[in-house]
Amino acid sequence: MTTSGFPWPEERIAHYTAHRARAPLTIDGRLDEESWRLAPRSPRFVDLITGRPTIHDTRAAVLWDDEYLYVGFWVEEPFVAARLTERDALIWSENDVEVFVAGSEAYYELELNALGTIYEALFVWEDAYERLSGLPGLERSAARPWNGVGFTTHPRGPRLGFFRWDLPGLRAAAHVDGTLNDNTDRDRGWTAELALPWSSLELLARGDGRALPPRDGDTWRMDFSRFNAYREAPPATDSGGWAWSAHGVWDSHIPELFPYIHFSTTPVGG
Repeated sequence: MTTSGFPWPEERIAHYTAHRARAPLTIDGRLDEESWRLAPRSPRFVDLITGRPTIHDTRAAVLWDDEYLYVGFWVEEPFVAARLTERDALIWSENDVEVFVAGSEAYYELELNALGTIYEALFVWEDAYERLSGLPGLERSAARPWNGVGFTTHPRGPRLGFFRWDLPGLRAAAHVDGTLNDNTDRDRGWTAELALPWSSLELLARGDGRALPPRDGDTWRMDFSRFNAYREAPPATDSGGWAWSAHGVWDSHIPELFPYIHFSTTPVGG
């Protein structure tokens, strides 16, 4: 545990500059448009707990325009597998990519598998709930108490989890470079493309009055990860959870450890 009370040191949290897309993006999962080709990609993901290198390459990038926050993932996977098709199925139990977007009073979780199946949830800090309780879908009867996964002593206290909450206008797609659920050949992997409407992120922005869309130089906290049903063979110590920036514990639900995303109005590649 670090002196801050969190399981990963502040100085090792990633920073990234997200540039404006050059044109509206077609959300088809292919990441083949000019803006994605020009977008700086993250470093190779590391193990969520240890920060050590992982066996397969995973990277992410962020773009934006006046309407959407865009996230792209490039996932190396020699045997691409995905079978869950029902929305809000527990796709983290097979293979998926995940994005968390944090506000000061709540944070949003989005998961996607190689079939394009979506899982969403919203988490509201108990100490902020009364300020958000009048919003549609945030009735206390719709929530479950939530205290994290591996880090259950968060200094801020408990959260309420809304596991049937959907982000209005969300667009998401996946594209497989290989053959899905066929281990007789070797795949190159898959890509994922997400578009989150700024107008639907107002719930996250209202706590600290942040601008939507962001202003030049604004900073948000976002997390990017990948979870796998398999593990690298010993002697490797593979937790099965890989991330842009490690957390020091098996738990993605720690907004204070999310990478810093700095927004720039400069067009990508400009």
